[in-house]
Amino acid sequence: METEFRSSTRKTEKRKQQKLGQEEKPYRGIRMRKWGKWVAEVREPNKRSRIWLGSYSSPVAAARAYDTAVFYLRGPAARLNFPEYVDGEAEVRDVSAASIRKRATEVGARVDAIETALHRVSASSEPSSSRVLKKPDLNKYPEPENGEE
Repeated sequence: METEFRSSTRKTEKRKQQKLGQEEKPYRGIRMRKWGKWVAEVREPNKRSRIWLGSYSSPVAAARAYDTAVFYLRGPAARLNFPEYVDGEAEVRDVSAASIRKRATEVGARVDAIETALHRVSASSEPSSSRVLKKPDLNKYPEPENGEE
């Protein structure tokens, strides 16, 4: 009786931890590395192997790469993060892991570049109260300051 209680308590705790982990993971098929990069991979159907889809700076880019790969592997019935962005007319004749990886990384890289550019534009448009420091050229001798020669 007591072992059944412990077992159900462990299962409940495990479910709570999984639920907390899902809140941190905003999209299907991606995870965040310790150093902040987002990575995507997908399991091949009927195999234990996975197709590596790349490492990205934004979760949206990783999720879009995942969506592309899953769509090519499973077709229109696939569960996607962004179903509105999948190009349903694009036909892949070669459904090898290499071709799927190539197409998914192209999409992910494109989205990552757009996300990074948007982030830079929004960061530069905000007025910053801190002074921007110019990085010194370490190959030159320092110039004398005002009044010194």
